[in-house]
Amino acid sequence: MTHADLPAHTLPSPPSLYWFIPSGGDGRQLGQPSRPAHFSYLSQVAQAADVLGFDGALLPTGGTNEDTLVVASALSSLTRQLRFLVALRPGLLSPVLAARLTASLDRISGGRVNLNIVSGSGNFDFEGLNLTQAQRYALTGEWLGAFRALLRGETVSVRGEHVQLEGARALLPSVQRPYPPIYFGGSSQPALEVAGEHVDVYLSWGERPEQLAQKFEQVRAEAARHGRQVRFGLRAHIIVRPTEDEAWAAAERLIEGVSDEQIAQAHQAFLQSASEGQRRQSELNGGTRDSLRVGKNLWAGVGLVRGGAGTAFVGSPENVAAALREYQALGVETFILSGYPHLEEAYRVAELLFPALGRTSPVFTPRDGQPLTHTSTPSVHGPSTHAPALRASEPVLTDAAPAELGRFRSI
Repeated sequence: MTHADLPAHTLPSPPSLYWFIPSGGDGRQLGQPSRPAHFSYLSQVAQAADVLGFDGALLPTGGTNEDTLVVASALSSLTRQLRFLVALRPGLLSPVLAARLTASLDRISGGRVNLNIVSGSGNFDFEGLNLTQAQRYALTGEWLGAFRALLRGETVSVRGEHVQLEGARALLPSVQRPYPPIYFGGSSQPALEVAGEHVDVYLSWGERPEQLAQKFEQVRAEAARHGRQVRFGLRAHIIVRPTEDEAWAAAERLIEGVSDEQIAQAHQAFLQSASEGQRRQSELNGGTRDSLRVGKNLWAGVGLVRGGAGTAFVGSPENVAAALREYQALGVETFILSGYPHLEEAYRVAELLFPALGRTSPVFTPRDGQPLTHTSTPSVHGPSTHAPALRASEPVLTDAAPAELGRFRSI
């Protein structure tokens, strides 16, 4: 018996769902970005995620993305409940400055900050740090050790290979104690060791369930060595439609404008990456359109030209919900999802997937027994106070922006 066959009262609790702020640009098709990352658009996506009932949103890091702390600070004043999973790179900020900025943002936002620590791959990055994989994770471990101690209110002196501090302090505390939750991803052995020692949530890109189960067990073992426990999250894309056929057709449309030459170019670039996670994502699609269904409702087409998370859950609401529950059974508590374009797809996910997972969305839930109606449509019940979902035919930003295939470092 699968989760889909279980009666409603025996299903697991709904997972935490995060959305994605496309601070590197957005569009309807991969390889053809048509919406630049203007702040007006990013604020629309964040406010939509907030009112729709998503638990939070990821702000990605990379050379083509707006700075995460700046964007999160601006968006925090435009939202009420939404948490911000802010990606930080240890090579760009000292742990002291990062602790001060994080604590300030946590106070300003009313305790709505999570951190996603990104070590980077060494290729297609922008820091100018010429470090090996082992050195990057050594830097990350030293940095996280100092960062966590600073936010706990400790005076920190350390003489590491990469971090040197003497009597450092972060005088103003964060709202969340001892510090905002720390997320972290990486598939190499050095990454798993860092996760076990330092982080609260180990975050993986979407892979087959048996692959994730193996990684999660390794992380649990590393955490146990330090007397710790780690929670788990999954980062993937999503294409959900009323029926299976509609969803898979939408998946094909997403990549129909990508040429075979672009796929080959991106695949070669990914093969040169020092990232173990990127290698695993590229192996799922093999650099070809021939076999992109890597699970019943798991599709590897996004990774043909997009670096980072390259898989998507595709299908009807019921089947996608069943797929997510399969990963929940492995220990995943939080799903960080995204879809193209992010504004419209946020509405689709809330309208279609939330009910299948047992979640409610304020936008699609009638108040006081009143049915949902368009605000412009008179009815005997009076106008609805809820904004209707954005339709795909409504005008959108169309400023063209050149694609930079194979070089996106968004997570």
